[in-house]
Amino acid sequence: MMPLKNDFDTSSIRGLSEAEVMQRISEDGYNELPSSDRHSIFSIILNVIVEPMFLLLLAGGVIYLILGDVEEAAMLLSFVLVVMGITIYQERKAERALEALRDLSSPRAFVIRDGEQKRIAGRDVVRGDILILSEGDRVPADAVLLWCTNFSIDESMLTGESAPVHKSAADKKIVIERPGGDDTPFVYSSTLVVQGQGIAEVKATGLNTEVGKIGKALQKAKHEQTRLQKETHNLIKKFAFVGISLCVLLVAFYYFTRGDLLRGLLAGITLAMSILPEEFPVVLTIFLALGAWRISQKNVLTRRIPAIETLGAATVLCVDKTGTLTLNRMTVDTIFANGRSTKVNYSEVDPMAETFHELIEFGILASQKDPFDPMEKAIKLLGEKKLSNTEHLHNNWSLVREYHLSKSLLALSHVWKSPDGKDYVIAAKGAPEAIADLCHFTKEQTEILSFNIGKMAKDGLRVLGVAKANFSVTELPHEQHDFNFEFVGLIGLADPVRPSVAGSIKECYCAGIRVVMITGDYPETARNIAAQIGLSPRTEIITGSELEKMQDEELKKRIGNVNIFARVLPEHKLRIVNALKANGEIVAMTGDGVNDAPALKSAHIGIAMGARGTDVAREASALVLLDDDFSSIVKAVRLGRRIFENIKKAIAYIFAVHVPIAGMSLIPVLFKWPMMLLPVHIVFLELIIDPACSIVFEAEAEEPDSMEKPPRDPKKPLFSKNVVELSILQGLSVLLVLSFIFVVILCKGYGELEARTMTFTTLILANLGLIFVNRSWSTTTLKTLRTPNAALWWVVGGTLFFLGMALYVPFLQGIFHFTPLHYIDLAICLFASMISLFWFEVFKIKSGKKTQSK
Repeated sequence: MMPLKNDFDTSSIRGLSEAEVMQRISEDGYNELPSSDRHSIFSIILNVIVEPMFLLLLAGGVIYLILGDVEEAAMLLSFVLVVMGITIYQERKAERALEALRDLSSPRAFVIRDGEQKRIAGRDVVRGDILILSEGDRVPADAVLLWCTNFSIDESMLTGESAPVHKSAADKKIVIERPGGDDTPFVYSSTLVVQGQGIAEVKATGLNTEVGKIGKALQKAKHEQTRLQKETHNLIKKFAFVGISLCVLLVAFYYFTRGDLLRGLLAGITLAMSILPEEFPVVLTIFLALGAWRISQKNVLTRRIPAIETLGAATVLCVDKTGTLTLNRMTVDTIFANGRSTKVNYSEVDPMAETFHELIEFGILASQKDPFDPMEKAIKLLGEKKLSNTEHLHNNWSLVREYHLSKSLLALSHVWKSPDGKDYVIAAKGAPEAIADLCHFTKEQTEILSFNIGKMAKDGLRVLGVAKANFSVTELPHEQHDFNFEFVGLIGLADPVRPSVAGSIKECYCAGIRVVMITGDYPETARNIAAQIGLSPRTEIITGSELEKMQDEELKKRIGNVNIFARVLPEHKLRIVNALKANGEIVAMTGDGVNDAPALKSAHIGIAMGARGTDVAREASALVLLDDDFSSIVKAVRLGRRIFENIKKAIAYIFAVHVPIAGMSLIPVLFKWPMMLLPVHIVFLELIIDPACSIVFEAEAEEPDSMEKPPRDPKKPLFSKNVVELSILQGLSVLLVLSFIFVVILCKGYGELEARTMTFTTLILANLGLIFVNRSWSTTTLKTLRTPNAALWWVVGGTLFFLGMALYVPFLQGIFHFTPLHYIDLAICLFASMISLFWFEVFKIKSGKKTQSK
């Protein structure tokens, strides 16, 4: 049994039985937020069946069966099964990745079941479970406290109130109420226990919790398609329309000129397959899915995959200060007592000056013995370092009473008694203004205190005041104000800036990305942190109170020059996001609380904190930052840019490779030559094109200057006229060479098999050449060979191996209608394929020289 304070007897609590647990899971479902519906295998198969390429393969196989060509039919229909198998595998892999993410986001829970304490996954908690809650636990479900001691909860993610709220046990059976207020017996899913221990009975799980209700409402909001998705879908529609139109015309032309409808249908299907860019959705799916995997290696989990590409176009990063720019690990930096202040040097062996001993002593007494609060931990650590051999540490004193923080007085007091003492010793700490109030400062004393607080705040410190009192009357008063407090001093705590942030900020500026810091701290603290991380400009600051007074138009104008927002509440973030979006910015926004969810949802890229974030924030976000580190966001931006550049390369390759395939499907029919390409050849080419455009280009390293260019203009088309023209020109040059070879061989009296084999082999080698030249549009192929890409060589090796099989294995020769080639023929094919793309290498060299001369 887990030991509990006050010797609370947990042995009398049996909890639920496993049978009751299973019954309640069947009634209420698992304790988790709503998520996207899983795709069944049948729905995946249905999606594959309605794909145009699938239908064309099926139609081609049926026609070959009608013509009596069983081998061709079997080949095409087997490819149908291969396509279906690959798609199902990819879909199931994506489902498993999503399930892993949901398991990661589910908190663990400590429960009593069948009289035994056990640790279970948060999703397995059910209504009626008995929870054991301790400092640092995240509450897994809405519950009512049966027992607690010194129990406080951070409910800021539900209420927006930063101060923890004190809880008390229920004295009777009651219905759970909405969050808010001190001394209630209710605890809520995803809130954090910051002090004490408790035992609670679960009243609501999953969608029925306060967090679940918000998550359900958020799920109803639909995410827009990204610009990349919209443009590629439009391209597919245009290509499909052109392909179907030409297919119909070609079938009609073939029938009226040759009188063979079935062969005309085969020619039409071949042309449609050659034109249809079915690789576009493959490229998007694979690039973004693998991008999600790569980005997870940078401590960023992806909830909405298209956001990865959008992140590469981000123009503004809006980030929280605490935990993202800083370590969220408080340390005592400066202390002030008896009119003197000093910087704390933890490396010094010598003890601290005597004048500061009392300040640290009473700072520790005003904290928990075993603190969870980061500031209290920092004060205790300082005491252990500097007061270990003094009489100022009181491990044997007894805590008699605690006076908690309240909205009216932001200070707390602990009443202590020593083993041999008659009087009570009271230690208080809190906001300096509240401590001054307890000490009944005069106006002059308040001004002096404000001056010293200001000096600390300018150094970016969070300042706490400390006071002491003695009390000899037996009955303790109800309020802290009834003690006669004496001011002891000030403790300035710092949340150190992450070492990597300054470099990452600089990298953002080089990439043309603006960084906006949002914090609940005072303006001077925010300005100091901005100076440490190199945020610029930092002269202007907008506070939360100023923001509330501004009209939307005024905020829209001011926000163009202001990069620091201080004393900001979570609900202010939505206005900041909308104002930036109204100015045409692509906005990435970080957040961790429930109140951050609307801003995360509204931003182009919502980024939830993984370490301290809430389930609702994660549900509303596109990305989850596992380590809460700003530098991870910048790494993700870099990866987003790499993904976009590689998508452009893959699309350019697709444009280029489809031109000669479509041309060699159409030209022989128009000139009444023998058909050069059959459906089986198109399928063979697709088996090269698909992995090339999806895996080879995805694995390409980023361009050297990817983070030295401004974000791409979101208003400009994804595929510029220059890119499309150059890609088509690559394809036309290959088509010209293929047509020349085909015609020359036929004119020299060779047969249809020889012409098809030579032309197809040249096409395959030229296809590989297109992969090599499109790896980079700024670097020659010889230079790109120095950049490792294992997937490239697997594709090249596999292509050459299967081409050799098709050329020299008799069974496959018959299916492909090939004849074996001699070494001299292969050399001609290789030379012709190289000649077809040589001009583009010259173009890259000349373009590079022009760029260097500018």
